[in-house]
Amino acid sequence: MATSATKARWVRCPSCGMQASYSADNPSRPFCSARCRNADFGAWASENYRVESDKRSESDGDDPVRGIPH
Repeated sequence: MATSATKARWVRCPSCGMQASYSADNPSRPFCSARCRNADFGAWASENYRVESDKRSESDGDDPVRGIPH
C-alpha cells in the first residue's frame, strides 16, 4: 500500500512535453494539466491519430471483420 511519503513519479506530458506528476494528486495524469488532456482528447475525437494498416480494396476477398467472403 502506498503512503504519502512515497516519492512522486515524474513523466513527460504526451501533449506538451513538460514534466507531470504521475500520482493520485494529478487527476489529469499522465498529462500535466486538464488543458493538455482535453487537447489530446480533441485530437482523438477529430481522428487526427491514425494506425497504419495495409489498404485492401473491397474486391481483395474476405471481409476482414467477419472473416467471410463478400
